[in-house]
Amino acid sequence: MKKDQVDLRNAVVWIPDSKTPNGIADVPLTPLAVEAFRDQMTIAGERPFLFPSDLNSTGRQKTLKTVWRKTLRRAKIPYFRIYDLRSTYATRLSAGGVADEWVTQLLRQGDSQVFKRYSQMKLQMKREALEKLNRQANEMTLETGTAPIQ
Repeated sequence: MKKDQVDLRNAVVWIPDSKTPNGIADVPLTPLAVEAFRDQMTIAGERPFLFPSDLNSTGRQKTLKTVWRKTLRRAKIPYFRIYDLRSTYATRLSAGGVADEWVTQLLRQGDSQVFKRYSQMKLQMKREALEKLNRQANEMTLETGTAPIQ
């Protein structure tokens, strides 16, 4: 990624190329992401790439696999594929009440069926919500005017 693809003032990143047409897009950034990009730009210095490398002739990172592994190890987090974050992102958006069509757009997918694959946990979250509701109902006391359910 080049630094000129990041617009911190407007809090967006431009993705100019992708395997699919829907992948080419402006991606909105949260304030936390803006801060992280700002820090990375400082680390990158004057070089054009956001993640520079002196280890190859391109001047940029070719892969983040090694960096990802080392980052997880330093954070004492068990290894998982960086791509798995996509499913987590979709699931959390969905759990937060974001409409499926918006989740599909935020994933930059053209087909909502792809979204269904990424948000497989939705049914499980519904079950957990129902269990939580049942637990709360069971914890009600006579003070609330409702007898506890046994």
